Amino acid sequence: METRYLLVLCAAVLGLVTAGKHDIYSRHSVYNVQVRNKADQHLLHELEQQLELDIWQNGVAGVREAQIMVGPERQREFLQALELHGIQYSLHLNDVAEAFELHDRQMDTWRATRRNRKVFQDYPRYEEVNEYLEDVARRYPNLVTLVEAGKSYEGRDIKYLKISTTNFEDKSKPIYFMTTMIHAREWVTTPTTLYSIHRLVENLRTEDTDVLNDVDWIILPLLNPDGYEYSHTVRLWRKTRSNHANNPACLGVDGNRNFGKNWATIGVSPNPCSDIYPGPEAFSEQETRNVRDIMQEYLDRIQLFMDIHSFGKYVTFGYGDESLPDNAAQLHLVGSAMGAAIDARKQPQAGFYLVGNSATLMYNTSGCAQDFGQDIGIPFSYTLELPSYGYDFRVPPTYVDIINEETWHGIAASARLARSFYRVRYNAATRS
Repeated sequence: METRYLLVLCAAVLGLVTAGKHDIYSRHSVYNVQVRNKADQHLLHELEQQLELDIWQNGVAGVREAQIMVGPERQREFLQALELHGIQYSLHLNDVAEAFELHDRQMDTWRATRRNRKVFQDYPRYEEVNEYLEDVARRYPNLVTLVEAGKSYEGRDIKYLKISTTNFEDKSKPIYFMTTMIHAREWVTTPTTLYSIHRLVENLRTEDTDVLNDVDWIILPLLNPDGYEYSHTVRLWRKTRSNHANNPACLGVDGNRNFGKNWATIGVSPNPCSDIYPGPEAFSEQETRNVRDIMQEYLDRIQLFMDIHSFGKYVTFGYGDESLPDNAAQLHLVGSAMGAAIDARKQPQAGFYLVGNSATLMYNTSGCAQDFGQDIGIPFSYTLELPSYGYDFRVPPTYVDIINEETWHGIAASARLARSFYRVRYNAATRS
């Protein structure tokens, strides 16, 4: 009896040791789905809610495939729906849990050989990001100001940097406002903002002195720290961590559906368990209120707002209901300049950036940050979807440097062009 008990105990311990961190995604598969037209796009978003699908990448008709994760219990129904409508598909990942387990092992191996890596060359945790922001502000006090935007739902400090050669006092200079990590699982986004800080402050190069001297910067690298930290436990977590439904099984709000423009009208789910739940009201989340408050504080000078996401290689602008701002042509021009600057430095295997209205390119949404920024008067308000180089949310750290570098050149190009529009507006205002 004692021997049998020990065997059972050892088996249980062994099971705990060998149980995969990502078992919640065991037997979940991801499919590449060809999108032929708007009808296909609408169908996929109907199926998203009906079958609890997770759309990793939104497809563009005739140009780019969608990537969709489906659980084992809904897989047959999903594929039957595609076949019924004549939509072609292929398998991208057979088992998501196994794919992320392999990614974790590869990450551990890479880190073991690169102990002197910079914070923006990896996927830093919340404390590391804050330490970097604090360190930069301490070492460059005449250039950098550290600001606490407020607390997250779980009480974490949300911090951002103001970077300016004139202490934000020169109103002839536009402000470039950048945010990342509104969606917690999009790990590759935060390094791009940290690298931008590095290029502006620690490693300023001759060709970039103009974007430091002539533009002021607000950079918020970790908009949703609660969700980000939780995504290191549940890797594909997307939302905040608030509890509006009084249900610990259905926490969080999709921050990029929680802004005030057309809130909760299209492209959302009323189900609090859904990844696209917009919250009980607009700006129910402290995290989105922080962004709103920064926008409103500096509205007269913010010329460009960039909300960075992953993945898909898109530069999009409003509005999510397919209506267009009055300056849509200028938005497309600046967005195209950004995409072209990135594409000029991309790796051969990567596709080209697609630029355009978010609803026309992909799908209808409401309550997005880009739409709110545009609506309240920011002239150039965008969503940037970074590339994944074929690795979806599992971008190897060896690609982080590549993505950082190419994205910085796009950011700098958009800053220069937006600055020229700001000067016209500023000069006209001062003459009147």
